[in-house]
Amino acid sequence: MSATGAPGGVTFLGVRHHSPACARLVAATVARLRPAYVLVEGPADLNGRMDELLLDHELPIAVFTAHRDGTRRHASWSPFCAYSPEWVALTAGREAGAQLRFIDLPAWHPALSDRANRYADADQRYAEAVRRLCATLAVDNVDALWDHLFEIGPDDGLAERLDTYFDVLRGESAAGDDDTAREAYMARWVRAARRRAAGRPVLVVTGGFHRPALVRLTADGDGADDDWPEVPTPAPDAVAGSYLVPYSFRRLDAFVGYQSGMPSPAYYQRVWEDGPRRAAEALTEAVAARLRTRRQPVSTADLIAARSMAGGLARLRGHAHPGRVDVLDGLVSALVTDALDQPLPWATRGTLAPGAHPVVVEMVAALSGDRVGRLHPDTPLPPLVHDVDAELERHRIDGRAPVELDLTDADDLARSRLLHRLRLLDVPGHARESGPRVGADALLTERWSPAPSADRLARVIEAGGYGPTVLDAVTARIEERVTLLGADVDALATTLFDTALAGLPEHSTRTLTAIARAAGGVTDLRALGRALAVALALWRHDRLLGSAGTAPLGALITAAVRRALWLVEGVRAVAAPADPGRLTALVAVRDAVRHAGPALGLDRDGALAVAGRVAGDAAAPPDLRGAALGLAWSLGDVPDAARAVRAVAAPDTLGDWLGGLFALAREEVVSGDAALLTVVDELLGSMGAHDFLVALPALRQAFGWFPPRERAEVARHVQALHGGDAPPGDLLRLDADPLLVAAARAVEERVDAVLTREGLWEGDGT
Repeated sequence: MSATGAPGGVTFLGVRHHSPACARLVAATVARLRPAYVLVEGPADLNGRMDELLLDHELPIAVFTAHRDGTRRHASWSPFCAYSPEWVALTAGREAGAQLRFIDLPAWHPALSDRANRYADADQRYAEAVRRLCATLAVDNVDALWDHLFEIGPDDGLAERLDTYFDVLRGESAAGDDDTAREAYMARWVRAARRRAAGRPVLVVTGGFHRPALVRLTADGDGADDDWPEVPTPAPDAVAGSYLVPYSFRRLDAFVGYQSGMPSPAYYQRVWEDGPRRAAEALTEAVAARLRTRRQPVSTADLIAARSMAGGLARLRGHAHPGRVDVLDGLVSALVTDALDQPLPWATRGTLAPGAHPVVVEMVAALSGDRVGRLHPDTPLPPLVHDVDAELERHRIDGRAPVELDLTDADDLARSRLLHRLRLLDVPGHARESGPRVGADALLTERWSPAPSADRLARVIEAGGYGPTVLDAVTARIEERVTLLGADVDALATTLFDTALAGLPEHSTRTLTAIARAAGGVTDLRALGRALAVALALWRHDRLLGSAGTAPLGALITAAVRRALWLVEGVRAVAAPADPGRLTALVAVRDAVRHAGPALGLDRDGALAVAGRVAGDAAAPPDLRGAALGLAWSLGDVPDAARAVRAVAAPDTLGDWLGGLFALAREEVVSGDAALLTVVDELLGSMGAHDFLVALPALRQAFGWFPPRERAEVARHVQALHGGDAPPGDLLRLDADPLLVAAARAVEERVDAVLTREGLWEGDGT
């Protein structure tokens, strides 16, 4: 059934979201029909706010919807740009005097729970049909297919071609339960509008996937009454709301992750404004301008070549004038002279892949554009927007100057907590340059620098889905995060530190409880070590933030130390390389026993017993054996380290073992008995070039545990062993890469061996 042939005066237009061709068709149909009702796929709970939506905004904008209850949280967007068919249906319909209605379920409804963007393509539901069409017409993907069939072709017969296209695609696919529920609901709106219109035209604009079903569901709709369908409302215990937000072309672009019907929004904006021919010319100009701004050479001859190639490709592909892919392929052929390591992004779908050619990246950016929408000043905003502004003003933070904070000052501490709460809500405006960090020395100052963002208002509005005030919103955000993280102790530890910085002691306690609950079953030593490091730092230093010395933190530290020592004894991997993550975990165990042991009653003797067993376990990895020896040494049980290092002197184990030792006992190595460094120097000096080359990477990693001052102490000891009067610092610097030097020595050694074997080398330089 065609769009113009539906019974009862109802015209169905199936569209692709964000398509200029479909938007032109919608505008022309409204002008021709002058319908009584224009029904649009969109959230029915916004029908009472149509005047707000149609204020004189600067597009793109979006309807942001947030929903939260005891079982799920949902956030989604319904975006509109100037060439969105849904937007054109609303604006043209209002100009024609039509009654406007959104007819789809609210965005928070479970039937849309898997959609972050309402106006996303349905192509996954008809992927096989699209694949066959692409193969038949020799195009790469659905975007090129759509341009080929609709965007750069004539508008004559467009409605019939669209009907045929979507009938073919829908005929290949069975709708799921969610789509079935949505289509049944939309059909009720269509039937009610048809009866109310009393013979006057009704225009229905929906995604093309839904059009065949709606035509079928409304074909015999005389049984419906005149009442509009009831709009679902959230459950009493749910928090839900929808607000308009500024949107941007970048967020609308499929190349940066939006589930959009169309990529390259700046290009299609030009198609909408000037037509496809002029858009192709403007595309070439925009790419050239952007590349020149980035100091990429683009000559007039390059542009002539690109346009010639684009024109040739268009003719070869049967296009009356170049389309988006024709122009892009022409530009690549003219501007990219080296081989490409991956397919061109417009030949596939999805985000721009890492490692894309710089010229290609700039081309995609030029097509995306930098337009950012703006809401009309009369647009209602959620309470959080006003609360954020009020809180920033109350704390004298204007967003124009850096913020220097003394965390021992009560006012500055309150300002710090506000900035951290906004950070946790992903509200841009300031970036922290310095301040308290996990595993670092306790800092009493903090510095934040201004970080302006074009989408700041949108981000604040979106954060408003968590609550009306900064405190309410960040509280809900933390609760959600803790729930979603489950047993991820590493991420929970980060959350714990964040709650302390944000001044949320109640939620710090909840996070602690979650970590403690998960710690008993942790099998990842690295993750457990990071959680222990966070808990220990807060227990030792967090007097400013209120958690120093608290019993819940102490209980977590005790449990984490016990679990970590148990995990260490179970690691078996004789030839495994050094693992900095598990060594850092043992550093956290060492620090806990050292600094919290007496107060918390940690079992120092038990830790030493574990260290002794692991250090002597030939089945344990070399780095853990060295770390175990270092743990014992750092806790006061001085070992015969010089003897122990001789037992692991093989080139493939020495560096890893030393890495573990240095990670746990670097201070003892530098300030204690020099016998260990003397033996290490002896072992390295006795290695041949090949063995040294094998050992070198792990050795470099091992000595990397020493900070510069302690590295200089090691250099002084080596200088004392070998004599010479050069400054010790000269031993720490090498003009060439050490690996390259070692490889050169190995080559020289092999050459000497060959020369000696052939009687051409006598060892005296001749």
